[in-house]
Amino acid sequence: MNWLLLILSLPSDNATARTRLWRALKALGCGALRDGAWLLPRRADLEIHLHRLAEEARAERGVAWLLEIGEQADTEGALVDLFDRGADYAEIDQALERLAVSEADAAEQKKTLRALRRQFEQLAGTDYFPGQARRDCALRLERVAKLVRARLHPGEPSALDAAIPRREPAAYRGRRWATRRDLWVDRLASAWLIRRHIDPKARFLWFDPSGVPPAEALGFDFDGAVFTHVGERVTFETLLASFGLEGDAALARIAAIVHSLDVGGAAPEAAGFEALLKGLKARIDDDDRLLEEGGRLLDDLYLAFSEKNGA
Repeated sequence: MNWLLLILSLPSDNATARTRLWRALKALGCGALRDGAWLLPRRADLEIHLHRLAEEARAERGVAWLLEIGEQADTEGALVDLFDRGADYAEIDQALERLAVSEADAAEQKKTLRALRRQFEQLAGTDYFPGQARRDCALRLERVAKLVRARLHPGEPSALDAAIPRREPAAYRGRRWATRRDLWVDRLASAWLIRRHIDPKARFLWFDPSGVPPAEALGFDFDGAVFTHVGERVTFETLLASFGLEGDAALARIAAIVHSLDVGGAAPEAAGFEALLKGLKARIDDDDRLLEEGGRLLDDLYLAFSEKNGA
């Protein structure tokens, strides 16, 4: 393995620049050989960042050398150890364990979970030698995410570990579809997708989560439904895969929003859509009306995303 070594020396009277550069180097995940000597695996993107920091140091009346170092047979293991993230993952693990038994309200738990997910993603982004600690932390994060999600949305379906068969849309037209009442993101978006892209004449039944779903209807987004969570996919994404709609870029953008709000993840528009949907639910307590008005929001998103993608 080749390495990049950045050696910096800044004037002692420029504490602001020293702090700024130190923070930037830590954010990159550099290993510290000693004071002023920072190491990274040789990668083109990392080399660009280090060049920029070297130039910044020189602009602050400092001295900077960026050197490439070849494989170090005798010390390779010791150099890799400089990038051990085990203690950082352990810190996230401990926070997740506390969250798992937390008695805070579900909304606060969701906020905490989002912060821990961001922390994990930032750490994983600078984990240049990932190992078991990262894998264990990722698994724990997903387990706790399911716990928090169940607390926030009781009755949400468990994900199946199964293949998703392709289905012929013509066989699913003019049908009755059923899901749990009190629509939220995945159920609302899935109902909209069914009516707009799968079954234009779909009729919907909203049943009590504590009750028995209607046997004659096609179920979605509940345990035992024909269409539900599968693997990492939420129900909206399962429907896309089932009916060959994954190639629609605008629907894929909407799927990212639904996934983010339902099980976690990043989508720039998610927070705005969530706020609008909360406003609709505060004003509307009828699921048919909620689908009608929420569907208009999704229609607008679909058109906006289609135009942006040149559709």
